[in-house]
Amino acid sequence: MSDETTDWFGPEAATFGDRVAAAREAADMTQAQLARRLGVKKTTLMGWEQDLSEPRANKLSMVSGLLNVSMSWLLTGEGEGMTEPSEMDIEVGDFAGILQELRALRNEMRSNAERAARLEKKLRTLVQSAATT
Repeated sequence: MSDETTDWFGPEAATFGDRVAAAREAADMTQAQLARRLGVKKTTLMGWEQDLSEPRANKLSMVSGLLNVSMSWLLTGEGEGMTEPSEMDIEVGDFAGILQELRALRNEMRSNAERAARLEKKLRTLVQSAATT
């Protein structure tokens, strides 16, 4: 058995956005609640969690205070923060539900891809007929 432990939120395993989202969830806050408390739009917070942007220093300080983690942990995964994802407490029965949801999502994606292909074909036909007239 190895003495090594997984650093779930370290720089190799997680991004800034991953750590913000995990700390927010651990604080039992929705994106809308945290955004409101920070005085930013929900889309701004979503951008941070999706690593599309990062907050300015003053907002970073507020995020760390509201989520009870250090700024260095948010930025690098090192320092005062969380040690493992809260999702590690998943029950075995949860896997079946997740698998079922994943299959439904895959079917929806397949259906949407087919729909997009039909629309593209229809558009191509319209463009060709407009070009010939």
